[in-house]
Amino acid sequence: MENGKRDRQDMEVNTTPRKPRVLLAASGSVAAIKFGNLCHCFTEWAEVRAVVTKSSLHFLDKLSLPQEVTLYTDEDEWSRWNKIGDPVLHIELRRWADVLVIAPLSANTLGKIAGGLCDNLLTCIIRAWDYTKPLFVAPAMNTLMWNNPFTERHLLSLDELGITLIPPIKKRLACGDYGNGAMAEPSLIYSTVRLFWESQAHQQTGGTS
Repeated sequence: MENGKRDRQDMEVNTTPRKPRVLLAASGSVAAIKFGNLCHCFTEWAEVRAVVTKSSLHFLDKLSLPQEVTLYTDEDEWSRWNKIGDPVLHIELRRWADVLVIAPLSANTLGKIAGGLCDNLLTCIIRAWDYTKPLFVAPAMNTLMWNNPFTERHLLSLDELGITLIPPIKKRLACGDYGNGAMAEPSLIYSTVRLFWESQAHQQTGGTS
């Protein structure tokens, strides 16, 4: 009887689905002040790791991140590799993640992605990304930067890669201007990603509950 009970318990453990692995990333926009809030939104539902660019650190408060979230910077990319055979951080993070969410996505990082540049940890992850896995971006920039013709061209390049856009919203911006370009609220970013993930999982199971 005890053996049978133990077997059933083992089966229950083995069939429990693991949490999605979400890699959250912030680039250099004032909206990075909301990055801690974004991380908190995701941690109840997913395993979360975070990647930030050097310029984003000017705005975000590291102490605002949940304690269980590991934060990676450009310095980690270089300090963790010493010799051939050591893990390469941007490859390890790309392998680990089920989903990549860049919020905020600055105009500069948008241009880098569209041009295929990879000069920091985040853009190296994107350059090595497996585009069969979802990648979401939530831009944040001044209205005139958002309306610039380059932005439209760059967004078309991202769309061709299969990257999902979470559009900015219209409000009073940090610079004082009023218009489109503010990052979507963290709660909306979270709900968009979760709904997409769960709808994909539902399709893969043949629509059964």
